[in-house]
Parts: sequence; structure tokens; C-alpha cells
Amino acid sequence: MYIPAHFSAGDAEVRALLDGCGPADLVTSTPRGLVATFLPVLYDPDAGEHGALLAHVARNNDQWKEPAQGESLVVVHGPDAYVTPSWYASKAEHGRVVPTWNYLTAHVYGRLVVHDDPAWLESLVRRLTDRHEAGRPDAWSVDDAPPEYIAGQLRAIVGLELVITRIEAKAKLSQNRPAADRDGVAAGYLADGDPAMAEAVRAAAGRAAARPEAPGR
Repeated sequence: MYIPAHFSAGDAEVRALLDGCGPADLVTSTPRGLVATFLPVLYDPDAGEHGALLAHVARNNDQWKEPAQGESLVVVHGPDAYVTPSWYASKAEHGRVVPTWNYLTAHVYGRLVVHDDPAWLESLVRRLTDRHEAGRPDAWSVDDAPPEYIAGQLRAIVGLELVITRIEAKAKLSQNRPAADRDGVAAGYLADGDPAMAEAVRAAAGRAAARPEAPGR
């Protein structure tokens, strides 16, 4: 991943991104070429030296059957949004501005392990369900369904574990723009009804202010 120094994500940003990640893209290199699947993942920081990403796929999905060559990759998506030049204070000053896109992402590399074990799968399914049902007024539980039905569903999936070897993460959040432009971007996101991106830009601006060497300062 191309990561200019001023867009490098810190450890805290990476941990927060992995802790809160939703669906991600699993990409494997196989004898028949690259194969990818979009699937929900769960980060387990206590698995292995660098943690692991846990997931499951349909048994009929051939990706788990294809031996992965070398490292496998999971592309984790954080918040992202368009940036219009109209939000920049510098647009009125000199007009030398163009549109761009802000985003937070991580490329997580590791060794892919297949788990064809009902107990492992049930544990994962329960953890995924509990996480995504948390806070809902009528939260669904695996135990709400008949046990024989759940057993049948578990037989139809296969577990995957990416044992992490390295992570490349990028937080491109207007850090390279002057302070007035960053303020304009944050205000623009708020006006667009995207407070999460506004907060991300403000937090990145605070980190950029602590690094005098960052471009645009």
C-alpha cells in the first residue's frame, strides 16, 4: 500500500479500526489466480503474536478449498467520504484545489487457516451475532433458533482464521491541508450528516498538529 508519512495510521487507529471492523475483503493467491470474498470478520487480539481475523464462508465457496500461496490478505474498510473543494478556505484564496477522498483502511496480511469444526464455528457465530445484535431492543440470539436448525446451518459453512503477520494501514483524513481547509472539511461532513467523518478529520488534525514536519504545516 502506498502510504505517505503524513497519512500513516498509528497503532491506536489501527486497533480501533480492527476492533470495530465490519465486512472486509479476503483475497488469496491460488493456483488458479486471485480469489476474493466479501465477508464479516471478527478481530481476536489474543490469537497469535499479532492477533487474528476470524470469519466463515459458505461450504460451497471454493476459496477455502484452494490452497493459499504465500500470505493471504484481508482489506479492512474504515469510514470514507468524498471531499469537495468547495469546503476549502483556500478555494477562495487561490482556487488551486481539486476534489479528493478521505478514508481509513488497513491491509492485513497473514497465514490462512481453515477450521472445519462445528465447535469452533459455533463459537465464532455466537461471537459475531452477539457483537452485531448488541444494543438492539429485540436482540436475536443463536439460542432463539431450534438447535437442529443451527446445527444444519453450521454444517453449511467453514471457518477461516487469518493469523496476522503484518499490517499496513492508511488514514487519509485531510492532514496535508492547511488548518482552515481541515476545519472546512469537518464542517462540511457535519452539514452532510456524517459526524463520524467530521470527528475523524478533527482527530487527525490534532495528530498532525503534534507533528511539525507534516506537509501543509
